[in-house]
Parts: sequence; C-alpha cells; structure tokens
Amino acid sequence: MSDNVLAKFSGLLAAQPRRVLWTSTTFGALLFLLFRYAFAKKRKHGKYIDDLSQVGSTAQGSAWETCDYDVIVVGGGTSGCVLASRLSEDPSIRVLLLEAGGSGSALVATRIPSAFSRLFWTKHVYGFRTEAQVYAKGQKRFFPRAKMLGGCSSINAQMAQYGAPGDFDQWAALAGDESWSWKNLRGYFNKFERYTGDAAYSAVDTSVRGSTGPVRVGYFNRVSEHSKAFLKACAQVGIPLVPDFNGPNGPIGASRVGCFFSPFIFSFLYLLQIMTYVDHKGQRVSSETAYLTKDVLARPNLKVAIHAQVTRLIFDQVNGETRAIGVEFANSPNGPRYRARARKEVVLSAGAIHSPHILLLSGVGPASQLKEHGISVIRDLPGVGANLVDHPVVDMYLRDKKNDSAKVLQPKSFLEVFQTIAEVAKYQLFGTGKLATNFGESAAFVRSDDPVLFPPIDFPHKLEDSTSSPASPDLELFCTPIAFKEHGKILFDMHTYSLHCYLLRPTSRGAVLLNNADPWTLPSVNPNYLQSPHDLEKLMRGFRLIIKIARAEAMEAYLDHKDTNPELDHAIHLKTDDELREVVRERVETIYHPTSTCRMAPQEQNGVVDSKLRVYGIQGLRVCDASIFPWIISGHTAGGCYAIGEKFADDLKADSTRHGTLYVTQYFANVAALDFIEIFAQGLPARSVNAGMTRCLKVSATPAPTPVLSGVWSVKASVTFGRGIKDNVRRRHGGLLAIECGMESIEV
Repeated sequence: MSDNVLAKFSGLLAAQPRRVLWTSTTFGALLFLLFRYAFAKKRKHGKYIDDLSQVGSTAQGSAWETCDYDVIVVGGGTSGCVLASRLSEDPSIRVLLLEAGGSGSALVATRIPSAFSRLFWTKHVYGFRTEAQVYAKGQKRFFPRAKMLGGCSSINAQMAQYGAPGDFDQWAALAGDESWSWKNLRGYFNKFERYTGDAAYSAVDTSVRGSTGPVRVGYFNRVSEHSKAFLKACAQVGIPLVPDFNGPNGPIGASRVGCFFSPFIFSFLYLLQIMTYVDHKGQRVSSETAYLTKDVLARPNLKVAIHAQVTRLIFDQVNGETRAIGVEFANSPNGPRYRARARKEVVLSAGAIHSPHILLLSGVGPASQLKEHGISVIRDLPGVGANLVDHPVVDMYLRDKKNDSAKVLQPKSFLEVFQTIAEVAKYQLFGTGKLATNFGESAAFVRSDDPVLFPPIDFPHKLEDSTSSPASPDLELFCTPIAFKEHGKILFDMHTYSLHCYLLRPTSRGAVLLNNADPWTLPSVNPNYLQSPHDLEKLMRGFRLIIKIARAEAMEAYLDHKDTNPELDHAIHLKTDDELREVVRERVETIYHPTSTCRMAPQEQNGVVDSKLRVYGIQGLRVCDASIFPWIISGHTAGGCYAIGEKFADDLKADSTRHGTLYVTQYFANVAALDFIEIFAQGLPARSVNAGMTRCLKVSATPAPTPVLSGVWSVKASVTFGRGIKDNVRRRHGGLLAIECGMESIEV
C-alpha cells in the first residue's frame, strides 16, 4: 500500500472520524466472523469422557475398587498423551488418562502456529505469577502452563530442537543407567518423529531423522525475509550455517567440517532455520493430535477423562511397604470426589509444576513443609518441588523498516483489517502466510566462552562452564517477525522486529511450594531468576551478541536504526555494561521450559525418582514428564518429553511382562468361583483376539450352570504368579480352583 493511500486514509480519518470508526468496526466484526467461519471445524479424534462417574466411583471403602485400571496416567501433557497411547497398544493393559483441562486440538488458537499466545489469559492456561524475583527487580513474572490435552505442546512455539548429546550422557552418568545416554535414547527421538523432507533443506541428513513416528516435524512454518537476513547477519559476525540442529553431533557439531570446529579455530557454533512441530498443512502438531488419534481413542482398554483434576494420590500399606493404589479426582472444588484404583502403577505426568504439587498434596515431599500445612507425611522426600530450573530469556525491540511484520495478526486500523483478511484467506487456502509463523523462525546456538564471538580482550572474565560437555552450547539466539511484551499481550503500534537471547544452562535454582493444603489453590512458583551472578553475566554476553547481529550489514535493509522511539532499542549499543545489566534484570522472564522438580538423581542429591522413574520409597508410583530431568537440556524441552514418554512406555510394558502377566491354558472352577472370571479377567471369543498376544482358555464348571459356560475363550488374568493369585482366590472365593499355567499347575 503506497504512502499516498495511507495519507488519504489519514485525511479521511481527520475529516470524518465517525464514518471511519463505523467502517472499521464493521470490518472488524466481519473479520471476527471470517475467523469463526474459517476455523470453526473442530478436529474429531474420538470420544473424551466428561462425566467422571464413567471412570471413577464416589463410593467409600472397598466398593471403589471396582473402578480399576492397570495404569492411571495423571496429566495429558506432552509425555502423558504418549504414555496413554503407547501403553494401550497392548490390549491387556487397561489405561486411564486423567486431564484437568479439555481438548487442546478443539481450540482454534492451538491449531494456528502463530495464535498460541491468545490462550495465555484464558481458562485453558494456568496463569501463574511467580513469587517476587529478588534478583530481577522484585517483579512477579507471568508464568503460563497449559491446562489442556497436549499440555505445553499445545501452546509452545513449536521449535523442534532437542538439546546436545552431552546433556543426555550427563543424565546417564548421574542416574547410573546407560539407557539414558544419547546413544541409547536417540532411538526414541527417532521413534516419535515423522520427518518430511524439503528440497530447500536437502543438506539435512534424513538417515538420522525418524520417518514413521506420529509427530510430524519439518520446515513447513513461514520464514520471513527478516529471518533470512538474521541468518546472514549471524554469518557476518562469525556464526556459520550448518544443516541440522538435531544431527548426531548435536547443536555444536564438534570436530565436523562444516560445523566450524578445528584445532586452529576454536569455535563452537550452530545456526539454522529451526525445525518445527508444524505439519504440511501449516497446522500445529501436539502430543494430543499425534498420539490421541481417532483409532487410539477407539481402543476399549483406554479411557481419556477431561476436566478431571487429581486432588490427591491414595496409598495403602502392602506387605509393610507404602504403595500408591489409586487417585482421587474431581471437576470442581465443590463437586463430588471420585476415586479410581491402579492395580499396577500410578504415573504422574502433570508437568514440572503440577507433578510436585500433587505429590505435596498427597503427603510426599519435605516433611517440614507438609507439617506446616497440616498434611500427613507419607514419605519425607526433600527433593519434591526443589531444584526448579527454567530457561530465562531477554528480548530486544527494533523498528521494522520494511513495514512487513506480523503486526496484522492484531489489526488496529482499517488498512490492517484488510491485510488480516488476506492473511486469513492465504492460511485457510494454502496453510501459508503470516498466520503460519511459529514466531521463532530462525536460531543460533553458541557458547559464551567462544573466543571468536567473545574475544578475551573485550570479555576478559572467565565464567563457570555449566554445560554438559565442551560440545554443548549455553546460549540460544533467535528472531521473531514482531516485537511484543507480556508474552504477546502487548504489541507495539508500529511495525517491529525482535531478537532474543536465552540462557540454556542456568545455575540459579528455584522451587515449587505449597500455598496451602487446598488442591484448588495454585502452588507458589519461584524460578529465582538471576540468583547466580553466573547467569546474569552469561545473559549479558548473549545480549551483546544480539546487539551486534542487529547492527550487522545484512540487517541494514530491514531495521531502522535511526528510529529514536524510547520504547525501542536502536541506541542500546551505547549503554555501559552496568546499564545493560539493569536492562537484563528488568526484562528477564520465562521461555516456558521449567524442569527438574522431581529430579531423576540419587536421593542424597535431591533426587525424587530413580532411573526407572520410581518415586523413592513408594511402590507403584512413577513420574514421567519434564520434572524428572536431572539437568535442564541445552535446547527446547518438548522433544525430550516426547522421548522420555516413548522410553518409559517401553520400560513399563517390559516390566509388566517380566513381572508375570499370566496367561492360563485351562481353568476349572465350581459355580461359586465363576465370578472370578469377571473380576480378574477379560473374556473374548478367540477369533477376535490376536493369537500372538494371548493364549486360549477352556472354561468349564461342575455342576454346569445354565446356560453352560463353555467354549474357547481368550482370557488374561490380572494377578501375578505365586502367592498373589492364591491369596486373591482364597480371600474372594475360598473355593476349589485349579489353574494350569504353562509348565505348572497351582492348586488352591
């Protein structure tokens, strides 16, 4: 649109403000209706259960045990959806998934890559405010966490970068379990991936990308000209382009030609347009859309309940040991409390904030904190809620000289309404345009001790190395095609562009604490940003680097450095180090990656779970989400959550087999014991069962009931070998029973 047209429109506004206001309002209403029409169609993946009486019982005493499952997964987040889907692949494992929110994929703003921040101030997101950040000017920072299926994979920026191999090798060393090393965990990243190649990215080594998994990854997001200029500017300051952040050598690519490492030029760098969780249609891929498909939800052994907030875990003493035997849940503070029983495992997958919160509410955590709030101590575990670590980010705001930013996503003028209508049409028809941006379009990963980027003459102070290996980065730089404050709530009136720097391996540690014993009161969240001087100094270096990138020659055509608007940062390069430190303290906030509050580590190192993700001192209770990360990874956390979900599902299925899933070949019972079949087994005609999964069972009774119960049935007993089966039969029936199992016969 030419300047003349804009001038005429400005004149019209001055001469006829009421007419222009009416016209703009009308077009705004039409735009709203267009959005509603264009995106009204919901994804229909199957049936979620909203009536909690279908999955739980309000009965007290032993009656509630009739609502039983093999595994109850608490939280349908990034890892939780993976677990529910993978575990229920085995038809003999009955799975209940409980999610406090609703469906994420049913919301328009989760499907459009650029729209996720529109959910931040709605009922679909927990709108935490941190405790006052002592080292960041006492500010209480916004800290959103998803309340929907898919968890934060439904509201993140869809950036698919998994960290460095050294991160996972460090996990394995701490856990004393090589299954967590990059060598062994890498296959689980491949297992969830479905990479779609692109001729424009032919340098990507597809042999190290997964191609058959449920999670589509690739380069389908929009990349603006500004982001391409960012790549050129990075190269101009010394950061070369390489093909894949998630290659076998990680985001640094040590000792690989083309990854810029040599014994003569000591530089650890990585730069690329970032791979995303955006599919070929330009829509977000979340763990809900990838794992809870229509076919998965049709499985008879899987139930997914929404609006089911777990209020506490239920424990019992079994053979002198504490065991998690079920959960209590409700859909509102004043609604009925339901219970469901887990015969094998309760798995917390509620995320780095809510998993420790549920443990604390249930009496598992630091004894002193539990007693302070009148909660009975089930297990004194000081690590629960401790060790909170998050990636802190700082932003830089710049004027877009091309007037081609994503500002039209929030139109404020008559002209922008027309532009937005065009963008809606482009996205609806082709899955492209400004609505297809994930905002984090291009990125660079660097080390703060790189002498090429941070010459010792300018940066003489040696900083602590908090990375997992010499080949791991500690800073990420990225660009977005618009500047914003308050996580997208506040946009600038002019066209803008933004650069960001965040610290990948902070040493500051915070905590998740109880506010009270009410499960409907959100916990206290204190990430303790910049507690460590190390973190402040490294962010300072990163900020200096994005300032340098902004003033590189490649950015000259895109950024208006003559703009003197005090809200923008075109003069920030003139600030002293002390002044810049104040800017960092003022702006630091979350990039949405909290981890490590139920840490996988030895108990004496504040660990909460062991390498099998079992909570210390409690049988039948595990945790699987970002809270178990021993250390935060040097990348985006969603990929790690997918991978640990895949790994743990395999581990849990293997444990179930090893611990004696019992397939019987003959079953003779008296009439009084016939209900044993209904209680402990699922009987199906043999022709409808995969013969590879089960064996056949012949059932007969003396005297024969009417009608005669006979024929070939496929039955899985839900108890284990040895004393367990005898005790259950004696306790429930006390009748004569003979069970032939493979090579042995058990007489009861």
